[in-house]
Amino acid sequence: MKLLLALLTMWLATFSLPFHVATPPKKPAVPKDYVITQFGASLDSTRLNTQAIQKVIDKASAAGGGTVVVPKGVFLSGALFFKPNTHLRVLAGGKLKGSDNIADYPLIPSRMEGQKLDYYAALVNATKVNGFTITGPGTIDGNGLQFWKTFWAHRDSMAKAHKPSTNLEVHRPRLLFIWGCDKVTIKNVKLHNSGFWTTHLYQCTNVLMDGCDIRSPFRPVKAPSTDGVDIDVCSKVTIRNCYVSVNDDGICMKGGKGPTAQKLPENGPIEDVLVENCTFGEVHAALTCGSECIHANRITMRNCKVDNERPILLFKMRPDTYQLYENITIENITGKCGTIVTLSPWMQFFNMAGSTEKPFGTIRNIRISNVNVKCKQFAVLNGNPTDKVSNITFKDVTATADNAAFPNKYPDVKFENVTLNGAPLKASPAAQAAPAATPLKPD
Repeated sequence: MKLLLALLTMWLATFSLPFHVATPPKKPAVPKDYVITQFGASLDSTRLNTQAIQKVIDKASAAGGGTVVVPKGVFLSGALFFKPNTHLRVLAGGKLKGSDNIADYPLIPSRMEGQKLDYYAALVNATKVNGFTITGPGTIDGNGLQFWKTFWAHRDSMAKAHKPSTNLEVHRPRLLFIWGCDKVTIKNVKLHNSGFWTTHLYQCTNVLMDGCDIRSPFRPVKAPSTDGVDIDVCSKVTIRNCYVSVNDDGICMKGGKGPTAQKLPENGPIEDVLVENCTFGEVHAALTCGSECIHANRITMRNCKVDNERPILLFKMRPDTYQLYENITIENITGKCGTIVTLSPWMQFFNMAGSTEKPFGTIRNIRISNVNVKCKQFAVLNGNPTDKVSNITFKDVTATADNAAFPNKYPDVKFENVTLNGAPLKASPAAQAAPAATPLKPD
């Protein structure tokens, strides 16, 4: 009987135990969209919206993050500075338009032409903003015409006075400057009419540019030095499905210049770059190594179309800088070009800075395959006298050239199933020795 009472007591006690309901995990907060017109930005396309838009960026960052949205309309602005966990989206019919007054772009610690210096901020700036995104399908427009006109007027005045002129003397803003960021995405956005370089990536990793339309004009006023994408001391960069037509280099490897550039901590290599499924209209070259680059490694350009009269691959060989370009692959290219490859000295702004160093360039392991183009000339391989060039291979290449000459002074160039103007190209490079190197002329 006692045992029965004990069991009954235990059974009744179970009904007094607390009843716990499983709480479902909280869903992560969805980053908020901040439409700039809802926070004071004006639809008046002549009104400067810099302060209003910057306040939106600051508000989004303070709230833990969000996307700054540019709606349909034209919004004039000076330099904008994005902060951690903030993003930019430009909607269809929307345009973020840069001011053409350099006073709207403050001087900041920066990087230009392979050197550390204070320079004018870009229209869109992001420093140490990991996960930063810029998306379209709208337009970011640099409104560069006045900057271009001022540049050429200054260049003409210096030429008449028989004085040199650099690219930095006329102050101009870049369109995008992204510095020290990991996991960057720039997608389906139009990047037009930059005052200076269009997209400058510096010390970034894991970057994707996808479906972008990158343009600046050659006429009626040339847009000087408006490189499409400058990859500067970066790694793991992919550029795909983009259209690029700019009045300078399309995709450009940078990283430092000068006789001691390789010793400076702000400089460094460019590694693991992939350019694919892109189309290149008018450019100075589709893919360029230099003129400020100390090491480019594992660079691939594939499945692209060219429609211009300039090189597909251009090596600018500076005699004042140690340069190493290696493991570069160009494959599956069609269209019209100037040359498939040009390798020549680059003397613009040559400066040994009093150094007794004797810099030279090294180019090795270059592979060009499955190329079918109409060109002005097949290739020019004719660098500085001390440059070391080895293991360049052309395979499965068909070219029709206006000029059948192929200046080449390097013995380690191989041809496998290469046809030039309907005839197999099999001659050894020694039989096609080039004359003394002719430096490339700056445009």
